[in-house]
Amino acid sequence: GMFLGRYAVNPVNGEKIPIWAADYVMIDYGTGAIMAVPAHDHRDFEFARQYDIEIRTVIEPLDPAAASPDEPYIGPGVMVNSGAFDGTPVDVAVGVVTEWLEAQGLGRAAKNFRIRDWLISRQRYWGTPIPIVFCERCGEVPVPEEDLPVVLPDDVDFRPTGEDSPLASATEWVNVACPKCAGAARRETDTMDTFVDSSWYFNRYVDPHNEKLPFDPEVADAWMPADQYTGGIEHAVLHLIYARFFQKVLVDLGMASAPEPFPNLLNQGTITMGGKRMSKSRGNLVDPSEAFERYGADSLRLYMLFSGPPEQDFDWPDEGVRSIGRVAYPWLQRVWRLCEDNRDVVSVGNLNQSPLDEALTRQVHRTIRVVSEDFERFSFNTAIARLHELVNHAYRYRAAGGGHPGVMRELIEALLKLLAPMAPHITEELWHRRGHQDSIHTQKWPVFDPDLASLEQVTMVVQVNGKVRDKLEVPAGITEEEMKVRALSSDKVSAQLQGREPRKVIVKPPKLISLVV
Repeated sequence: GMFLGRYAVNPVNGEKIPIWAADYVMIDYGTGAIMAVPAHDHRDFEFARQYDIEIRTVIEPLDPAAASPDEPYIGPGVMVNSGAFDGTPVDVAVGVVTEWLEAQGLGRAAKNFRIRDWLISRQRYWGTPIPIVFCERCGEVPVPEEDLPVVLPDDVDFRPTGEDSPLASATEWVNVACPKCAGAARRETDTMDTFVDSSWYFNRYVDPHNEKLPFDPEVADAWMPADQYTGGIEHAVLHLIYARFFQKVLVDLGMASAPEPFPNLLNQGTITMGGKRMSKSRGNLVDPSEAFERYGADSLRLYMLFSGPPEQDFDWPDEGVRSIGRVAYPWLQRVWRLCEDNRDVVSVGNLNQSPLDEALTRQVHRTIRVVSEDFERFSFNTAIARLHELVNHAYRYRAAGGGHPGVMRELIEALLKLLAPMAPHITEELWHRRGHQDSIHTQKWPVFDPDLASLEQVTMVVQVNGKVRDKLEVPAGITEEEMKVRALSSDKVSAQLQGREPRKVIVKPPKLISLVV
Protein backbone atom coordinates (compact mmCIF):
# COMPACT_ATOMS: atom_id res chain seq x y z
CA GLY A 1 0.00 0.00 0.00
CA MET A 2 0.98 3.64 -0.40
CA PHE A 3 -0.22 6.79 1.37
CA LEU A 4 -1.20 9.38 -1.26
CA GLY A 5 -0.58 12.38 0.96
CA ARG A 6 -4.21 13.41 0.69
CA TYR A 7 -7.16 13.29 3.06
CA ALA A 8 -10.92 12.86 2.67
CA VAL A 9 -13.39 14.39 5.11
CA ASN A 10 -15.88 12.18 6.95
CA PRO A 11 -19.22 13.93 6.26
CA VAL A 12 -20.71 12.63 9.52
CA ASN A 13 -18.18 13.99 12.02
CA GLY A 14 -15.87 16.19 9.94
CA GLU A 15 -12.75 14.13 10.74
CA LYS A 16 -9.96 13.84 8.19
CA ILE A 17 -9.39 10.32 6.76
CA PRO A 18 -6.02 9.43 5.16
CA ILE A 19 -6.28 8.13 1.57
CA TRP A 20 -4.23 5.04 0.75
CA ALA A 21 -3.80 3.05 -2.45
CA ALA A 22 -4.02 -0.72 -1.85
CA ASP A 23 -3.87 -3.71 -4.18
CA TYR A 24 -6.59 -5.70 -2.40
CA VAL A 25 -9.39 -3.26 -3.24
CA MET A 26 -11.52 -4.64 -6.10
CA ILE A 27 -12.08 -2.09 -8.84
CA ASP A 28 -15.56 -3.47 -9.63
CA TYR A 29 -16.77 -3.22 -6.00
CA GLY A 30 -18.73 -0.04 -5.53
CA THR A 31 -16.78 2.80 -7.15
CA GLY A 32 -13.36 1.24 -6.66
CA ALA A 33 -12.81 3.40 -3.56
CA ILE A 34 -13.85 2.04 -0.18
CA MET A 35 -14.11 3.22 3.40
CA ALA A 36 -11.89 0.84 5.36
CA VAL A 37 -13.04 -0.36 8.78
CA PRO A 38 -9.92 -2.15 10.11
CA ALA A 39 -11.41 -3.10 13.47
CA HIS A 40 -14.10 -5.18 11.76
CA ASP A 41 -12.68 -6.52 8.48
CA HIS A 42 -9.87 -9.06 8.09
CA ARG A 43 -8.13 -7.48 5.11
CA ASP A 44 -8.51 -3.93 6.42
CA PHE A 45 -7.18 -5.08 9.79
CA GLU A 46 -4.02 -6.64 8.33
CA PHE A 47 -3.41 -3.59 6.12
CA ALA A 48 -3.79 -1.17 9.05
CA ARG A 49 -1.45 -3.19 11.26
CA GLN A 50 1.21 -3.37 8.54
CA TYR A 51 1.19 0.40 7.96
CA ASP A 52 0.46 1.48 11.53
CA ILE A 53 -2.91 3.05 10.72
CA GLU A 54 -5.31 3.79 13.59
CA ILE A 55 -7.70 0.92 14.35
CA ARG A 56 -10.86 2.37 15.89
CA THR A 57 -13.47 0.00 17.31
CA VAL A 58 -17.04 0.92 16.32
CA ILE A 59 -18.80 -2.39 17.13
CA GLU A 60 -18.66 -3.82 20.63
CA PRO A 61 -19.78 -7.43 21.24
CA LEU A 62 -22.42 -8.13 23.87
CA ASP A 63 -19.94 -10.57 25.44
CA PRO A 64 -16.64 -8.73 26.06
CA ALA A 65 -14.76 -12.05 25.94
CA ALA A 66 -15.65 -12.38 22.25
CA ALA A 67 -13.33 -9.51 21.26
CA SER A 68 -9.56 -9.89 20.83
CA PRO A 69 -6.89 -7.21 20.19
CA ASP A 70 -5.15 -9.61 17.79
CA GLU A 71 -7.97 -9.95 15.28
CA PRO A 72 -10.95 -7.96 13.97
CA TYR A 73 -14.37 -8.49 15.50
CA ILE A 74 -16.95 -9.37 12.81
CA GLY A 75 -19.87 -10.63 14.92
CA PRO A 76 -23.06 -9.04 16.25
CA GLY A 77 -22.99 -6.26 18.83
CA VAL A 78 -23.77 -2.57 19.41
CA MET A 79 -22.30 0.63 18.00
CA VAL A 80 -19.60 2.48 19.98
CA ASN A 81 -17.44 5.52 19.20
CA SER A 82 -20.24 6.53 16.86
CA GLY A 83 -21.69 9.64 18.50
CA ALA A 84 -25.48 9.70 18.56
CA PHE A 85 -25.60 6.13 17.27
CA ASP A 86 -23.79 4.61 20.29
CA GLY A 87 -25.69 1.65 21.71
CA THR A 88 -27.59 0.93 18.49
CA PRO A 89 -27.62 -2.80 17.62
CA VAL A 90 -25.61 -3.51 14.48
CA ASP A 91 -28.50 -5.25 12.72
CA VAL A 92 -30.56 -2.04 12.82
CA ALA A 93 -27.71 0.49 12.66
CA VAL A 94 -27.33 0.29 8.88
CA GLY A 95 -30.92 1.38 8.34
CA VAL A 96 -30.79 4.08 11.03
CA VAL A 97 -27.53 5.60 9.77
CA THR A 98 -28.72 5.45 6.14
CA GLU A 99 -31.93 7.31 7.03
CA TRP A 100 -29.90 9.98 8.88
CA LEU A 101 -27.51 10.44 5.95
CA GLU A 102 -30.41 10.80 3.51
CA ALA A 103 -32.15 13.31 5.81
CA GLN A 104 -28.94 15.38 5.99
CA GLY A 105 -28.46 15.22 2.23
CA LEU A 106 -25.10 13.47 2.72
CA GLY A 107 -25.82 10.17 0.98
CA ARG A 108 -28.40 7.63 -0.12
CA ALA A 109 -28.94 3.88 -0.04
CA ALA A 110 -27.63 1.83 -2.95
CA LYS A 111 -27.49 -1.83 -3.93
CA ASN A 112 -24.26 -3.55 -4.87
CA PHE A 113 -24.81 -6.40 -7.32
CA ARG A 114 -22.16 -9.10 -7.40
CA ILE A 115 -22.86 -9.80 -11.05
CA ARG A 116 -20.89 -9.14 -14.21
CA ASP A 117 -21.49 -9.39 -17.94
CA TRP A 118 -21.66 -12.99 -19.13
CA LEU A 119 -19.72 -13.96 -22.25
CA ILE A 120 -21.88 -16.73 -23.68
CA SER A 121 -20.00 -17.49 -26.93
CA ARG A 122 -18.10 -20.76 -27.16
CA GLN A 123 -15.88 -22.25 -29.86
CA ARG A 124 -17.75 -25.55 -29.92
CA TYR A 125 -20.04 -27.39 -32.31
CA TRP A 126 -22.40 -28.61 -29.58
CA GLY A 127 -24.38 -25.53 -28.65
CA THR A 128 -27.23 -23.33 -29.77
CA PRO A 129 -26.23 -21.33 -32.88
CA ILE A 130 -26.03 -17.58 -32.34
CA PRO A 131 -28.58 -16.17 -34.86
CA ILE A 132 -26.43 -13.34 -36.24
CA VAL A 133 -24.92 -12.88 -39.70
CA PHE A 134 -22.08 -10.48 -40.58
CA CYS A 135 -22.49 -8.35 -43.67
CA GLU A 136 -19.76 -6.00 -44.94
CA ARG A 137 -22.39 -3.42 -45.87
CA CYS A 138 -24.92 -3.80 -43.03
CA GLY A 139 -22.73 -5.02 -40.21
CA GLU A 140 -24.27 -7.38 -37.65
CA VAL A 141 -27.76 -8.44 -38.71
CA PRO A 142 -30.11 -10.66 -36.67
CA VAL A 143 -31.56 -13.68 -38.45
CA PRO A 144 -35.25 -12.90 -39.17
CA GLU A 145 -37.74 -14.58 -36.86
CA GLU A 146 -39.33 -16.51 -39.73
CA ASP A 147 -35.93 -18.15 -40.41
CA LEU A 148 -35.51 -19.37 -36.85
CA PRO A 149 -34.35 -21.71 -35.49
CA VAL A 150 -30.90 -21.83 -37.06
CA VAL A 151 -30.14 -25.54 -37.39
CA LEU A 152 -26.62 -26.91 -36.96
CA PRO A 153 -25.14 -28.56 -40.08
CA ASP A 154 -24.50 -32.30 -40.02
CA ASP A 155 -21.29 -32.48 -42.06
CA VAL A 156 -18.93 -30.90 -39.54
CA ASP A 157 -15.79 -32.22 -37.90
CA PHE A 158 -16.65 -31.06 -34.40
CA ARG A 159 -13.20 -31.80 -32.95
CA PRO A 160 -11.49 -28.55 -31.83
CA THR A 161 -8.50 -27.34 -33.87
CA GLY A 162 -7.34 -24.59 -31.53
CA GLU A 163 -7.62 -22.04 -34.35
CA ASP A 164 -11.30 -21.41 -35.05
CA SER A 165 -14.75 -22.67 -34.14
CA PRO A 166 -15.59 -26.08 -35.65
CA LEU A 167 -18.53 -24.51 -37.52
CA ALA A 168 -16.15 -22.30 -39.50
CA SER A 169 -15.23 -25.33 -41.64
CA ALA A 170 -18.85 -25.76 -42.83
CA THR A 171 -18.53 -23.21 -45.65
CA GLU A 172 -21.90 -23.98 -47.25
CA TRP A 173 -23.60 -23.31 -43.93
CA VAL A 174 -21.48 -20.27 -43.06
CA ASN A 175 -21.84 -18.35 -46.36
CA VAL A 176 -25.35 -16.92 -46.69
CA ALA A 177 -27.18 -13.93 -48.11
CA CYS A 178 -27.64 -10.93 -45.84
CA PRO A 179 -31.26 -10.83 -44.60
CA LYS A 180 -31.21 -7.04 -44.99
CA CYS A 181 -29.51 -6.31 -48.35
CA ALA A 182 -29.20 -9.80 -49.87
CA GLY A 183 -25.45 -9.27 -50.25
CA ALA A 184 -22.76 -11.76 -49.28
CA ALA A 185 -22.63 -12.46 -45.54
CA ARG A 186 -21.27 -14.97 -43.05
CA ARG A 187 -22.99 -16.68 -40.14
CA GLU A 188 -21.63 -16.39 -36.61
CA THR A 189 -19.64 -19.59 -36.06
CA ASP A 190 -19.46 -19.49 -32.26
CA THR A 191 -22.27 -21.23 -30.38
CA MET A 192 -23.91 -20.38 -27.09
CA ASP A 193 -22.65 -21.72 -23.81
CA THR A 194 -24.70 -24.81 -22.93
CA PHE A 195 -25.71 -23.08 -19.69
CA VAL A 196 -27.96 -20.90 -21.85
CA ASP A 197 -30.03 -24.01 -22.60
CA SER A 198 -29.86 -25.62 -19.17
CA SER A 199 -30.96 -22.42 -17.43
CA TRP A 200 -34.63 -22.65 -18.45
CA TYR A 201 -35.16 -26.31 -19.44
CA PHE A 202 -37.62 -26.83 -16.58
CA ASN A 203 -40.10 -24.50 -18.31
CA ARG A 204 -39.70 -26.38 -21.59
CA TYR A 205 -40.22 -29.73 -19.86
CA VAL A 206 -43.83 -28.83 -19.05
CA ASP A 207 -44.58 -27.94 -22.70
CA PRO A 208 -42.08 -30.00 -24.72
CA HIS A 209 -43.95 -30.24 -28.05
CA ASN A 210 -44.66 -26.56 -28.58
CA GLU A 211 -43.38 -25.67 -32.07
CA LYS A 212 -44.30 -21.96 -31.95
CA LEU A 213 -42.99 -20.84 -28.57
CA PRO A 214 -40.25 -21.92 -26.15
CA PHE A 215 -43.21 -22.77 -23.90
CA ASP A 216 -46.74 -21.57 -23.28
CA PRO A 217 -46.70 -19.25 -20.22
CA GLU A 218 -50.10 -20.53 -19.07
CA VAL A 219 -48.93 -24.13 -19.20
CA ALA A 220 -45.70 -23.28 -17.39
CA ASP A 221 -47.54 -21.34 -14.67
CA ALA A 222 -49.80 -24.35 -14.06
CA TRP A 223 -46.76 -26.46 -13.18
CA MET A 224 -44.04 -24.13 -11.98
CA PRO A 225 -42.25 -23.60 -9.68
CA ALA A 226 -40.61 -26.99 -9.22
CA ASP A 227 -41.48 -28.47 -5.83
CA GLN A 228 -38.00 -29.80 -5.15
CA TYR A 229 -34.54 -29.46 -6.68
CA THR A 230 -31.85 -31.96 -5.76
CA GLY A 231 -28.31 -31.55 -7.04
CA GLY A 232 -24.65 -31.39 -6.14
CA ILE A 233 -23.16 -28.35 -4.40
CA GLU A 234 -21.01 -27.72 -7.50
CA HIS A 235 -24.14 -26.33 -9.21
CA ALA A 236 -24.65 -23.61 -6.59
CA VAL A 237 -22.33 -21.05 -8.19
CA LEU A 238 -23.09 -21.84 -11.84
CA HIS A 239 -26.27 -23.55 -12.97
CA LEU A 240 -28.47 -22.37 -10.08
CA ILE A 241 -27.40 -18.74 -10.44
CA TYR A 242 -28.07 -18.85 -14.18
CA ALA A 243 -31.41 -20.63 -13.69
CA ARG A 244 -32.60 -18.02 -11.18
CA PHE A 245 -31.37 -15.22 -13.47
CA PHE A 246 -33.23 -16.63 -16.48
CA GLN A 247 -36.40 -17.15 -14.45
CA LYS A 248 -36.40 -13.54 -13.32
CA VAL A 249 -35.85 -12.38 -16.92
CA LEU A 250 -38.79 -14.55 -18.01
CA VAL A 251 -40.93 -12.95 -15.28
CA ASP A 252 -39.95 -9.48 -16.53
CA LEU A 253 -40.89 -10.54 -20.08
CA GLY A 254 -44.31 -11.73 -18.90
CA MET A 255 -43.54 -15.36 -19.79
CA ALA A 256 -43.55 -16.65 -16.21
CA SER A 257 -45.06 -15.66 -12.87
CA ALA A 258 -43.01 -17.69 -10.37
CA PRO A 259 -40.05 -15.48 -9.33
CA GLU A 260 -38.05 -18.46 -8.05
CA PRO A 261 -37.83 -21.68 -10.09
CA PHE A 262 -36.80 -23.92 -7.17
CA PRO A 263 -38.26 -22.96 -3.75
CA ASN A 264 -36.75 -26.05 -2.10
CA LEU A 265 -33.16 -27.10 -2.65
CA LEU A 266 -31.20 -30.11 -1.42
CA ASN A 267 -27.47 -30.31 -2.12
CA GLN A 268 -26.46 -33.92 -1.54
CA GLY A 269 -22.99 -34.65 -0.20
CA THR A 270 -20.18 -36.58 -1.83
CA ILE A 271 -18.79 -40.03 -1.01
CA THR A 272 -15.08 -39.58 -0.47
CA MET A 273 -12.16 -41.85 0.39
CA GLY A 274 -9.43 -40.57 2.63
CA GLY A 275 -11.16 -37.18 2.59
CA LYS A 276 -10.80 -36.85 -1.20
CA ARG A 277 -13.27 -37.22 -4.03
CA MET A 278 -13.18 -40.61 -5.70
CA SER A 279 -11.57 -40.57 -9.16
CA LYS A 280 -9.73 -42.88 -11.52
CA SER A 281 -6.64 -40.68 -11.44
CA ARG A 282 -6.37 -41.00 -7.65
CA GLY A 283 -7.05 -44.72 -7.77
CA ASN A 284 -9.54 -44.46 -4.92
CA LEU A 285 -12.66 -45.80 -6.61
CA VAL A 286 -14.89 -48.39 -4.92
CA ASP A 287 -16.36 -51.17 -7.06
CA PRO A 288 -19.92 -51.75 -5.76
CA SER A 289 -20.15 -55.20 -7.36
CA GLU A 290 -18.38 -56.80 -4.37
CA ALA A 291 -21.00 -55.33 -2.03
CA PHE A 292 -23.80 -56.52 -4.32
CA GLU A 293 -22.46 -60.06 -4.43
CA ARG A 294 -21.77 -60.40 -0.70
CA TYR A 295 -24.61 -58.46 0.87
CA GLY A 296 -27.03 -57.31 -1.85
CA ALA A 297 -27.87 -53.89 -3.24
CA ASP A 298 -30.32 -53.11 -0.42
CA SER A 299 -27.63 -53.51 2.21
CA LEU A 300 -25.39 -51.06 0.39
CA ARG A 301 -28.22 -48.55 -0.02
CA LEU A 302 -29.18 -48.73 3.65
CA TYR A 303 -25.57 -48.48 4.76
CA MET A 304 -25.04 -45.30 2.77
CA LEU A 305 -28.37 -43.74 3.78
CA PHE A 306 -27.71 -44.53 7.44
CA SER A 307 -24.25 -42.94 7.33
CA GLY A 308 -25.55 -39.42 7.98
CA PRO A 309 -27.71 -36.58 6.62
CA PRO A 310 -27.76 -36.58 2.79
CA GLU A 311 -26.27 -33.09 2.57
CA GLN A 312 -23.10 -34.19 4.38
CA ASP A 313 -20.08 -35.84 2.77
CA PHE A 314 -19.43 -39.48 3.69
CA ASP A 315 -15.90 -40.84 3.85
CA TRP A 316 -15.76 -44.50 2.80
CA PRO A 317 -14.30 -46.53 5.70
CA ASP A 318 -10.91 -48.17 5.51
CA GLU A 319 -12.45 -51.60 6.06
CA GLY A 320 -14.52 -51.07 2.95
CA VAL A 321 -17.33 -53.44 2.05
CA ARG A 322 -16.90 -55.45 5.28
CA SER A 323 -18.44 -52.55 7.22
CA ILE A 324 -21.74 -53.26 5.45
CA GLY A 325 -21.65 -56.74 6.93
CA ARG A 326 -21.50 -55.26 10.42
CA VAL A 327 -24.29 -52.72 10.11
CA ALA A 328 -26.92 -52.98 7.37
CA TYR A 329 -26.80 -56.66 6.39
CA PRO A 330 -27.41 -58.12 9.90
CA TRP A 331 -30.34 -55.77 10.43
CA LEU A 332 -31.98 -56.78 7.15
CA GLN A 333 -31.60 -60.38 8.27
CA ARG A 334 -33.52 -59.50 11.45
CA VAL A 335 -36.27 -57.94 9.34
CA TRP A 336 -36.40 -61.07 7.18
CA ARG A 337 -36.70 -63.37 10.20
CA LEU A 338 -39.39 -61.21 11.79
CA CYS A 339 -41.49 -61.28 8.63
CA GLU A 340 -40.94 -64.97 7.88
CA ASP A 341 -41.65 -66.10 11.45
CA ASN A 342 -44.99 -64.29 11.25
CA ARG A 343 -45.77 -64.89 7.58
CA ASP A 344 -48.92 -66.91 8.20
CA VAL A 345 -50.37 -64.52 10.78
CA VAL A 346 -53.83 -63.32 9.74
CA SER A 347 -56.34 -61.06 11.45
CA VAL A 348 -59.28 -62.97 12.94
CA GLY A 349 -61.98 -60.54 14.02
CA ASN A 350 -61.61 -57.88 16.69
CA LEU A 351 -59.69 -59.73 19.35
CA ASN A 352 -59.32 -57.76 22.56
CA GLN A 353 -55.89 -56.19 22.94
CA SER A 354 -53.85 -56.52 26.08
CA PRO A 355 -51.76 -53.60 27.41
CA LEU A 356 -48.78 -55.27 25.70
CA ASP A 357 -50.64 -55.29 22.37
CA GLU A 358 -51.74 -51.67 22.81
CA ALA A 359 -48.18 -50.54 23.55
CA LEU A 360 -46.88 -52.10 20.33
CA THR A 361 -49.77 -50.67 18.31
CA ARG A 362 -48.94 -47.20 19.62
CA GLN A 363 -45.30 -47.75 18.68
CA VAL A 364 -46.30 -48.69 15.13
CA HIS A 365 -48.36 -45.54 14.68
CA ARG A 366 -45.68 -43.34 16.24
CA THR A 367 -43.15 -44.84 13.86
CA ILE A 368 -45.37 -44.15 10.84
CA ARG A 369 -45.69 -40.56 12.02
CA VAL A 370 -42.01 -39.83 12.66
CA VAL A 371 -40.72 -41.73 9.61
CA SER A 372 -43.14 -39.79 7.40
CA GLU A 373 -41.80 -36.57 8.91
CA ASP A 374 -38.22 -37.76 8.37
CA PHE A 375 -38.95 -38.45 4.70
CA GLU A 376 -40.37 -34.95 4.27
CA ARG A 377 -37.04 -33.59 5.60
CA PHE A 378 -34.92 -36.07 3.60
CA SER A 379 -33.64 -37.30 6.94
CA PHE A 380 -33.25 -40.92 5.83
CA ASN A 381 -30.65 -41.77 8.46
CA THR A 382 -33.05 -40.97 11.29
CA ALA A 383 -35.88 -42.77 9.45
CA ILE A 384 -33.77 -45.93 9.42
CA ALA A 385 -33.00 -45.45 13.12
CA ARG A 386 -36.75 -45.30 13.85
CA LEU A 387 -37.28 -48.56 11.95
CA HIS A 388 -34.47 -50.14 13.97
CA GLU A 389 -36.38 -49.16 17.11
CA LEU A 390 -39.62 -50.59 15.77
CA VAL A 391 -38.00 -53.93 14.94
CA ASN A 392 -36.47 -54.03 18.44
CA HIS A 393 -39.92 -53.39 19.95
CA ALA A 394 -41.36 -56.20 17.85
CA TYR A 395 -38.77 -58.72 19.07
CA ARG A 396 -39.27 -57.66 22.70
CA TYR A 397 -43.03 -57.97 22.22
CA ARG A 398 -42.69 -61.56 20.98
CA ALA A 399 -40.24 -62.40 23.77
CA ALA A 400 -42.78 -61.13 26.34
CA GLY A 401 -45.42 -63.48 24.95
CA GLY A 402 -47.15 -61.04 22.60
CA GLY A 403 -48.67 -62.45 19.42
CA HIS A 404 -51.92 -60.66 18.63
CA PRO A 405 -52.59 -61.50 14.93
CA GLY A 406 -53.95 -58.08 14.02
CA VAL A 407 -51.15 -56.22 15.79
CA MET A 408 -48.42 -58.31 14.15
CA ARG A 409 -49.96 -58.00 10.69
CA GLU A 410 -50.27 -54.21 11.02
CA LEU A 411 -46.71 -53.94 12.30
CA ILE A 412 -45.11 -56.02 9.53
CA GLU A 413 -47.01 -54.41 6.68
CA ALA A 414 -46.30 -50.90 7.97
CA LEU A 415 -42.62 -51.81 8.42
CA LEU A 416 -42.32 -53.11 4.86
CA LYS A 417 -44.04 -50.07 3.34
CA LEU A 418 -41.89 -47.62 5.31
CA LEU A 419 -38.72 -49.50 4.41
CA ALA A 420 -39.58 -50.06 0.73
CA PRO A 421 -38.19 -46.76 -0.68
CA MET A 422 -34.83 -47.45 0.96
CA ALA A 423 -34.63 -51.23 0.51
CA PRO A 424 -36.85 -51.91 -2.54
CA HIS A 425 -35.76 -55.47 -3.38
CA ILE A 426 -36.05 -57.29 -0.06
CA THR A 427 -39.32 -55.54 0.81
CA GLU A 428 -40.83 -56.54 -2.55
CA GLU A 429 -39.84 -60.16 -1.93
CA LEU A 430 -41.22 -60.21 1.62
CA TRP A 431 -44.43 -58.48 0.47
CA HIS A 432 -45.13 -61.19 -2.09
CA ARG A 433 -44.20 -63.96 0.35
CA ARG A 434 -47.06 -62.68 2.50
CA GLY A 435 -49.48 -63.51 -0.31
CA HIS A 436 -49.85 -60.11 -1.97
CA GLN A 437 -50.11 -60.03 -5.75
CA ASP A 438 -49.46 -56.33 -6.43
CA SER A 439 -46.07 -54.67 -5.99
CA ILE A 440 -45.36 -53.08 -2.64
CA HIS A 441 -44.25 -49.99 -4.55
CA THR A 442 -47.82 -49.40 -5.77
CA GLN A 443 -49.29 -49.45 -2.25
CA LYS A 444 -50.53 -46.36 -0.43
CA TRP A 445 -48.23 -44.91 2.20
CA PRO A 446 -49.32 -46.02 5.69
CA VAL A 447 -51.49 -43.58 7.63
CA PHE A 448 -51.18 -43.12 11.39
CA ASP A 449 -53.96 -42.63 13.91
CA PRO A 450 -53.27 -39.24 15.59
CA ASP A 451 -54.40 -40.52 18.98
CA LEU A 452 -52.27 -43.66 18.82
CA ALA A 453 -49.34 -41.74 17.36
CA SER A 454 -49.31 -39.09 20.07
CA LEU A 455 -45.81 -38.93 21.47
CA GLU A 456 -47.17 -38.22 24.96
CA GLN A 457 -49.61 -40.65 26.60
CA VAL A 458 -51.25 -40.37 30.00
CA THR A 459 -53.40 -42.76 32.03
CA MET A 460 -57.02 -41.63 32.21
CA VAL A 461 -58.91 -42.95 35.23
CA VAL A 462 -62.62 -43.65 34.66
CA GLN A 463 -64.88 -43.62 37.72
CA VAL A 464 -68.51 -44.72 37.94
CA ASN A 465 -70.35 -43.47 41.03
CA GLY A 466 -67.01 -42.64 42.68
CA LYS A 467 -65.36 -46.01 42.09
CA VAL A 468 -62.52 -46.68 39.61
CA ARG A 469 -63.84 -48.95 36.86
CA ASP A 470 -61.17 -48.63 34.16
CA LYS A 471 -57.82 -47.05 33.27
CA LEU A 472 -57.18 -46.04 29.67
CA GLU A 473 -54.06 -44.78 27.87
CA VAL A 474 -54.97 -41.54 26.07
CA PRO A 475 -53.11 -38.68 24.34
CA ALA A 476 -52.03 -35.92 26.70
CA GLY A 477 -53.88 -33.35 24.57
CA ILE A 478 -57.21 -35.21 24.56
CA THR A 479 -60.35 -33.04 24.57
CA GLU A 480 -63.16 -33.31 27.12
CA GLU A 481 -65.55 -34.57 24.47
CA GLU A 482 -63.09 -37.27 23.38
CA MET A 483 -62.63 -38.30 27.03
CA LYS A 484 -66.37 -38.87 27.29
CA VAL A 485 -66.40 -40.94 24.10
CA ARG A 486 -63.45 -43.06 25.27
CA ALA A 487 -64.99 -43.62 28.71
CA LEU A 488 -68.39 -44.62 27.37
CA SER A 489 -66.73 -46.96 24.85
CA SER A 490 -65.01 -48.95 27.59
CA ASP A 491 -66.38 -52.45 28.03
CA LYS A 492 -65.80 -52.28 31.79
CA VAL A 493 -67.70 -49.00 32.06
CA SER A 494 -70.53 -50.29 29.86
CA ALA A 495 -70.93 -53.26 32.21
CA GLN A 496 -71.45 -50.85 35.11
CA LEU A 497 -73.83 -48.56 33.25
CA GLN A 498 -76.02 -51.43 31.99
CA GLY A 499 -77.52 -49.23 29.28
CA ARG A 500 -78.21 -46.26 31.55
CA GLU A 501 -77.22 -42.72 30.58
CA PRO A 502 -74.96 -40.90 33.08
CA ARG A 503 -76.86 -38.25 35.03
CA LYS A 504 -73.72 -36.18 35.48
CA VAL A 505 -70.24 -36.23 33.95
CA ILE A 506 -67.26 -34.63 35.72
CA VAL A 507 -64.20 -34.18 33.54
CA LYS A 508 -60.72 -33.15 34.64
CA PRO A 509 -58.54 -33.42 31.50
CA PRO A 510 -56.65 -35.46 30.76
CA LYS A 511 -56.42 -37.85 33.72
CA LEU A 512 -59.86 -38.17 35.29
CA ILE A 513 -63.45 -38.57 34.21
CA SER A 514 -66.21 -39.42 36.68
CA LEU A 515 -69.64 -40.68 35.64
CA VAL A 516 -72.58 -40.39 38.03
CA VAL A 517 -75.49 -42.74 37.31
